[in-house]
Amino acid sequence: MKIVRLTDTLAVSEQITPDDVVAVAAAGFEVLVNNRPDGEEIGQPTSDQIAAAAKDAGLSYHYLPITAFNFPGPDIDRIAELLDDSDRPVLAFCRTGTRCTNLWVATRDDSERESAAGQARQLGYDLSLSNT
Repeated sequence: MKIVRLTDTLAVSEQITPDDVVAVAAAGFEVLVNNRPDGEEIGQPTSDQIAAAAKDAGLSYHYLPITAFNFPGPDIDRIAELLDDSDRPVLAFCRTGTRCTNLWVATRDDSERESAAGQARQLGYDLSLSNT
């Protein structure tokens, strides 16, 4: 599991497994945001499996699936609220971390969006949404 910090309280990751959730909690995260739809790939853990592991680890879990076809999705305000939670460290995940990073950039104020996009690119994320 590769975790990449976008801010002091927000990080993104590729797909995690239920077994990874204990390490997520041990790393100090309190909120887990799943932006990957169930069934996107054969063998991918389901949201219910990760939700159960998150509950056992004492994490707040949010399933807000997004695809390139519905980006940024109907829950963009809720996603922005979660990604901006400065009181509780958040780990958002999807297939590669790119979708979550794109959501973070999209939820920035106009004055911050260009800087956030530059930071995302420096971290190696493609902001075209074609490979999320």
